[in-house]
Amino acid sequence: MGIFSCERLSKQDWVNCGTFKGHCSVDVRIVTWVFGIEIFKDMHLTLLDRFIEEIDQGLRVVSSVTHANRELDLPDSDAALSPDQKRASAKYMRVNHTGEVCAQALYSGQALVEKDIDVRLALNKSAQEELDHLAWTQLRIKELGGRRSVLDPVFYAGSFFIGVIAGLSGTRESLGFLRETERQVESHLTDHLDVMPLEDERSRAIVNQMREEEREHADRAEDLGAAPLSRPAAFLMGLMSKVMTKTTFIF
Repeated sequence: MGIFSCERLSKQDWVNCGTFKGHCSVDVRIVTWVFGIEIFKDMHLTLLDRFIEEIDQGLRVVSSVTHANRELDLPDSDAALSPDQKRASAKYMRVNHTGEVCAQALYSGQALVEKDIDVRLALNKSAQEELDHLAWTQLRIKELGGRRSVLDPVFYAGSFFIGVIAGLSGTRESLGFLRETERQVESHLTDHLDVMPLEDERSRAIVNQMREEEREHADRAEDLGAAPLSRPAAFLMGLMSKVMTKTTFIF
């Protein structure tokens, strides 16, 4: 592995440094090891490259070609669940799954146009955690004998467009939109826990874990400088969320 000749550097200094800009000699593998592959990718991908990459990711999401990077410690059995309880839980998990499809699209749209590399890396980190949520809910739906929503591709496309618009509005505004989204999702998951069968411990454990991480994502956006979202914008977001919930519960 090569040796770098820079002094103590910030993350942005690393990005502007060495192999990429000629200011000092930095081995690519060091940068990758310290800050993750995303920085290295950002140095070489054009906006068009990233757009094509997001299309590929979108196809994987709506086709459910996703796998969790983490495993949850879940209760072993569904023996206590009646057929009616399984059907009810499957509907709630379908709604949650579509919500995670939307989350992937929102993060992808925002990250595509975000210029601040720290914010883009934070978006990518949250998106990876949301990808676990997607895989968990998908697996749980299968266990319950349910199905995914046929509207997932429509919601993905719409959410991706909204994410791009939010990203183009400015970094702080985009983060404000993200924070409000995560807070509404947290509230939505809490509502689900209030009505899901108490006997369905596996589904409830998944939803609880998702809720905790949605709260962390909102806090992360806050720490990065999220701007307050106007009341009309927050109301519109809530209205759109209700439309998604109602239609996905049926379709």
